[in-house]
Amino acid sequence: MPCQTVIMSETPSFLRPFVLTPPARRHERVANLDWYVPDGDVPRPAVVLVHGGPLPDDLHPGPRDWPVYRGYGCLLADLGVLAVAVEHRMRVVDGPQGPATDCATAALDVAAAVDQVRADPRVDGERIALWFFSGGGLLSTDWLRDRPSWLRAVALTYPLLAPLPGWGVDPRFAPGVALGEPGGAVPPLLLTRVGRERKEMAETVAAFLDAAGDAGVRVEVIDVPDGQHGFDMLDHTDESRRAVEQAADWVARRPGSSPSRTAAAERYDTLLRHLGSGPVATRASCRN
Repeated sequence: MPCQTVIMSETPSFLRPFVLTPPARRHERVANLDWYVPDGDVPRPAVVLVHGGPLPDDLHPGPRDWPVYRGYGCLLADLGVLAVAVEHRMRVVDGPQGPATDCATAALDVAAAVDQVRADPRVDGERIALWFFSGGGLLSTDWLRDRPSWLRAVALTYPLLAPLPGWGVDPRFAPGVALGEPGGAVPPLLLTRVGRERKEMAETVAAFLDAAGDAGVRVEVIDVPDGQHGFDMLDHTDESRRAVEQAADWVARRPGSSPSRTAAAERYDTLLRHLGSGPVATRASCRN
């Protein structure tokens, strides 16, 4: 009998379930934006979720259909803020010196998304937060440099905070450098840092925190000691769940809540009071 090759299929990491199970909520899909809208008819603060990259052109499904971003959208809406997941075009393209990561196009996509969100009548355009994940952390640069008054918070989860060698990224995408440039006050910053991060990415986080210290900018840090990159879909542990709860609560509070947030907020506040004293979340100053 001839040998047979058996191909085992495994669920890609980005399709693993979100570590929390917030109440399900239907979303609205318009162009490259998915909207998660809380109940009620008053203008809400909004959080724009910015996924990582670079991603291949033919990746299916796209990030807005990944359980992790649907989960964050539902979680934030349950906390009373309007959440919008933007799908941007951070891709590897052919550049003059070889393959390059196109952050410039992705940054334009994010900026256009923010403009659309702020113009929507369901949104209080003066109360916006941006939440960047993984390689999307590079796209925080312009916002940390320009610091518009309506930007009430920036969150960074297992982020890349400096271009890696060989990525061919425009050098202007350097979040740590942006912190030290003159301008208005840097918005409140939250960084979720994983203990099992890849060395080259962990080094960019450390350099960012050092740059923040040099610039006198405070960064609140949530540490996930046993977490890996993508812990919010890969590590279904109490540690992961606490970190996500605390990050979402921080992000939802910073733009300013609306009155109808109260019921959801009380539920999460109770959970955080029980869990917040553990070793996962540390409110740290800007240095390691």
